[in-house]
Amino acid sequence: MKISSAKIFVLCSFWLTLSSASSHEDFLQCLTRFSPNSNSITKQIYTPQNSSYNSVLESSINNLRFAGSSTPKPLVIVTPTEDSQVQTVIYCAKKHHIQMRIRGGGHDYEGLSYVSKAPFVVLDMVHYNKINVDHEAATAWVQSGATLGELYYSIAQKSSTLGFPGGLWYTVGVTGLISGGGYGNLRRKYGLAADNVIDARIVDVKGRILDRKSMGEDLFWAIRGGGASSFAVILSWKLKLVSVPEIVTAFRLDRTIEQNGTEILHKWQSVAPRLPKDVEIRVLAATIWKNRPNPGARTVLTDDSVARNRAEKTIRLRFSGYFLGGQEKLVSMMNKEFSELGLTKEHCAELSYIQSALRFSLFSTSESPEVLLNRTSFRIPFKAKSSYAERPISRKGLDGIWTRLLEYDPGTTNFVFTSYGGRMNEIAESAIPFPHRAGTLFMIYMRVQTDGDAEKKIEWIRELYDYLTPYVTKNPRTSYVNYNDLDLGVNNEEGPTSYKRASVWGKKYFKNNFDRLVRVKSSVDPGNFFRHEQSIPPSS
Repeated sequence: MKISSAKIFVLCSFWLTLSSASSHEDFLQCLTRFSPNSNSITKQIYTPQNSSYNSVLESSINNLRFAGSSTPKPLVIVTPTEDSQVQTVIYCAKKHHIQMRIRGGGHDYEGLSYVSKAPFVVLDMVHYNKINVDHEAATAWVQSGATLGELYYSIAQKSSTLGFPGGLWYTVGVTGLISGGGYGNLRRKYGLAADNVIDARIVDVKGRILDRKSMGEDLFWAIRGGGASSFAVILSWKLKLVSVPEIVTAFRLDRTIEQNGTEILHKWQSVAPRLPKDVEIRVLAATIWKNRPNPGARTVLTDDSVARNRAEKTIRLRFSGYFLGGQEKLVSMMNKEFSELGLTKEHCAELSYIQSALRFSLFSTSESPEVLLNRTSFRIPFKAKSSYAERPISRKGLDGIWTRLLEYDPGTTNFVFTSYGGRMNEIAESAIPFPHRAGTLFMIYMRVQTDGDAEKKIEWIRELYDYLTPYVTKNPRTSYVNYNDLDLGVNNEEGPTSYKRASVWGKKYFKNNFDRLVRVKSSVDPGNFFRHEQSIPPSS
């Protein structure tokens, strides 16, 4: 008797459902059976039958592209409060062959920390957010579920002259940031977040709690920039805090392309990476309306109005920067090094370090720093990509970017140039897995909101990425792993992934450091328990 493909699909789906349900129940029983305190872990378990399941799942989803009803959901979410609970989840997930995803702050561009096509559980470290700052030693122990806002607030409670070279946005998780390198305003002075980690506590695939000494230098190297979720569950990090002055200066200056903006940006590409380490400048390119009384208004376009609408828009280049010192010294320096920018005191604001953290998270600098403890974030559906440049983009090349950005209305796209140089040039490419060091002039970040016609917008950003090919790094064309992008390649959904297949995306993130990451993975997790679509695979 011949069975149709449709019937085969139904039968397969039926057995997969039964298998998932069985694994789900076995996993839950395992958690309570093998936990040192079954009553304690029970309070941290959420299944779709729990009334709080959806709110817990959605609380840390920052890319709404992965919040829809069609997105695969975890069988179980566990929010541990004790190290032993983390050990139990790893043991039970291994025992019952269920994939485990690890979630920190949730700023995961492809949702890999809370989405899987295979039956899976989420280990959500949201309650691991304790921070202990030792201002005399200039160090801090930070649990893996803490956010940057919580870290910056905790440092400010102890000292006004200590900081940490992390990112800008307050709800970003510390662990996710460090796992991929992590850059921010202090990158040119002190390097990356991962460059300033001096110890860590982890749970490995065998359930052992290890620190830097007991895990060994190879694994400690790998988790700082190589994607920690490929190797272990991070419990906490020991960070080296850095010196900042009592007064820092933030500045912002806007120029449209009609105001010579393209020429200034063309100059910026060569000047910004060579400025003194105490100053950094990034450039945000955005589409804006030219002369609308209500710049936030949207227009419903018809075929007749497309050309007219396009003529009503232009590109604004926002030169946004940060200086470890006062505005007078900054303005004097910039007039000498980059006079084309035309920076004056009117473009500057002198702030304390914690006020600058408020400003770059889009809070008023007059607000209490306690607002940084809020985990509620601005959430949108989006697709993003990144690239690195080792030589300036020509004026013609920049014009081509503007042409593409003008295809969408204001508020739909983001395009950011982030300058490198300074301390970033001085750290060896192999010091940690993050390889984008000497010779890199700047990083390019591009994003499009995908509400509305998501498929069309994703194709648009892919075309923009392709357009940039002649102007960015080659062999390989490199990208930043914290802006993960599944278009670069993925592992097999089932079974082992070959080195050849994984290196397609792995070399783009890590260059030659990918080979060492594979060797570390093969040593510490040869069975590939810690895995996702772009996790480091073992060699066999």
